[in-house]
Amino acid sequence: MQGLDTNILVRFYAQDDPEQCRKADELIQTLSSELPGFVSLVSLIELVWVLRSQYRLKKPETIKIVELLLDSPELMVENQTVVTLALRRFSQFKADFADCLIECSGAAAGCGETYTFDADASRFAGMRLL
Repeated sequence: MQGLDTNILVRFYAQDDPEQCRKADELIQTLSSELPGFVSLVSLIELVWVLRSQYRLKKPETIKIVELLLDSPELMVENQTVVTLALRRFSQFKADFADCLIECSGAAAGCGETYTFDADASRFAGMRLL
């Protein structure tokens, strides 16, 4: 397995720096189901944040990219089941992906509730406002 940092994933999807994109593309092409790339939750959250804030991708485009990551046999996404649940919540509500993932991760770990000071996270991501 090969770990993939956020910047590799960003270059692969953004295709905005010729040299780095070429290297990212070549690395991604070497991955297989036998030797997959590993996408950590931190890299995934950073990827979504960068695509939305820096590249101004709309929510449906961002969701499609995460779905492609999840569906790729050449990639292993950390806690894939939790990510899938968080992505579903993200697609249905006006919530940040990170908030959805935090709440779904807590629920999967057995937390009865996840507390927050973020009013939007409490309304849309299933957290409890403190």
